Amino acid sequence: MGFPEDILTDDEIVVLDLHPHWIRLVRPAVCAVGVLGLAVLGVFFAPNGAAQKPLQYLVLIVAVVALVYLSVLPWLRWITTRYVITNERVLLRTGVLTRAGRDIPLVRLNDVSFQHTLFERLVGSGTLTIESAGERGQVVLASVPHVEHVHQRLYELREGSPGPTGF
Repeated sequence: MGFPEDILTDDEIVVLDLHPHWIRLVRPAVCAVGVLGLAVLGVFFAPNGAAQKPLQYLVLIVAVVALVYLSVLPWLRWITTRYVITNERVLLRTGVLTRAGRDIPLVRLNDVSFQHTLFERLVGSGTLTIESAGERGQVVLASVPHVEHVHQRLYELREGSPGPTGF
């Protein structure tokens, strides 16, 4: 699923189109395995008999709700979050049922910084903080894959765009 080209201007080119780093999906995957394992154990060890069927159904209902809340929703949030950098602006799009977006023109960038912990360095992600000259101030992009490369590309694009000298 590519970024929708219809929201771009005529001469705008997508430079980077990213989702948050895949490491954000590890916890939902572990939760899915745990919930499914506990559900199987709960149904298997529930007493048999016609009177105990509601207990098995209750275990399955709780397991489905937990699976949706702990695994499906985080995956949907991940798949619907986009960090897009074009030659003119930075776009942030988030949301599953309701969508939110933020666009920052490159000419309004005041500062771009990144930070990553030792673990994030090992997996290749980090946090990118973009400070703009607008009234809304900073945007923090969490779990950006290859954050140093993205930081460098933003700096290169900012230096190449017309307007006041940046950073």
